[in-house]
Amino acid sequence: MNAVAKIAVVTGAGSGIGRSVALALAGAGWSVALAGRRAEALEETASLAGGDVLCVPTDVTSPADVTTLFATVRERHGGVGLLFNNAGTSGPRVPFEDISYEDWRSVVDVNLTGAFLCAQAAFRMMKDQSPQGGRIINNGSISAHVPRPHSAPYTSTKHAMTGLTKSLSLDGRAYRIACGQIDIGNAATEMTQHMRAGILQANGEVVVEPVMDAADVARTVLHMAELPLEANVQFATVMATGMPYIGRG
Repeated sequence: MNAVAKIAVVTGAGSGIGRSVALALAGAGWSVALAGRRAEALEETASLAGGDVLCVPTDVTSPADVTTLFATVRERHGGVGLLFNNAGTSGPRVPFEDISYEDWRSVVDVNLTGAFLCAQAAFRMMKDQSPQGGRIINNGSISAHVPRPHSAPYTSTKHAMTGLTKSLSLDGRAYRIACGQIDIGNAATEMTQHMRAGILQANGEVVVEPVMDAADVARTVLHMAELPLEANVQFATVMATGMPYIGRG
């Protein structure tokens, strides 16, 4: 195995899915660079992870911050084997006609532009390092397939993430860069706390939805990450078994 094969960058690593994935990777012997806006949250993740963990406070919407993130990883480790492109925001849940330009732009900047900037920086490093190659795993969503009510900014960016994943898969072939996407439904994180009080359904009802442990998602990401570069999970869906996704609502 080459020296950078088990070097990972995890964005949005200060909480939720990002933290769970960072812990799973560190527990499996990966060296992990934790990226996120809140330095104290990254340090908390690092204290839970142990092992070879690097904290790099990063705003993924900032090209300069993203450049610094990957330059720091290159200086520490010489390259990168994995990017878990996870940072995201849901935005306010309001009727479509009430979405402000600022709220739309905020969600697009984090979920799409931030994902692009991180993927591009990882892609460039993976292409230039010797031996070439690496893996990018994008965090999509159940919303990459079907929307919830009042979720146009979030749903739009997650559909766009699917397009980014496919383009990266195609453009990366020549350089041994694999790209896959994990679409997650109702993992128990800070982002899904409101589901415990009920969430609006397509038929207008408000229903409490089941959730699953974020560690179950992390195990799936770890499986995707540890495949040889000759194999790729292109798309995976991991969801709470009882959530209202399959069927009519």
